[in-house]
Amino acid sequence: MEELLDLLYTEIEEAKNMPLNNDKCVIDRDRILDMIDDVKAEVPVEIKRAKDLMANKNDYVASAKREADTLRAQAEDYAKRLINEDAIVRQAEDRAAEIIADAEEKARMLKHAASEYCEDALRRMEEAVADAYDEVKHSRAKFRSALGMAEPSGQPQPRRRAMYDAEMDDDEDEED
Repeated sequence: MEELLDLLYTEIEEAKNMPLNNDKCVIDRDRILDMIDDVKAEVPVEIKRAKDLMANKNDYVASAKREADTLRAQAEDYAKRLINEDAIVRQAEDRAAEIIADAEEKARMLKHAASEYCEDALRRMEEAVADAYDEVKHSRAKFRSALGMAEPSGQPQPRRRAMYDAEMDDDEDEED
C-alpha cells in the first residue's frame, strides 16, 4: 500500500504546472483514480494482516500457557516422587514453587511481548491507513480544486473559464 501511495504522490508531485501557477497542476485523472482504487483495494488486505497478527498473538499466548502447564505438571510429578522423605519433601516443594513461579513469569513475559508486538504492528497499520486516507483526501481536494468542482463542504467554487486568464487570476487573489 505504501508503494501505491508513493506512486500517487510522485504522480501528483511530477505533474505539469498550470501556466503561470505553481499551485495547480494537470494530472491524468484516470491514472490517479486507478491508483486511488488500488489503495482502496489494499486497505482490506492490511486489515486482514492485522487480524492475522491478532490470531498469531493468540497462538503465541496459548503456546506459552501450554508450556507453563507442562512445566507445572513436571514440577508436580517431581514433588510427588520426593514425598517419602521430609527434608527432600521440603526441597521438592521449594523447587516446585520455583518452577511454577518461573513458568508463570515466562508465560507473563511471553504474553506481554506478544501484546506489545501486536500493539506496535496495529499502531503502524493505523498510521499507514491514516496517512493513506489523508493523502487521498488531499489529492481529491487538489483534483476538485483543479477542476473547479465544489468543495466537500458543499459550497460551490466560482466557475473557471476554459482558457487561463492571468488578469482574472490576479483579481481573484486580491479578493481573497
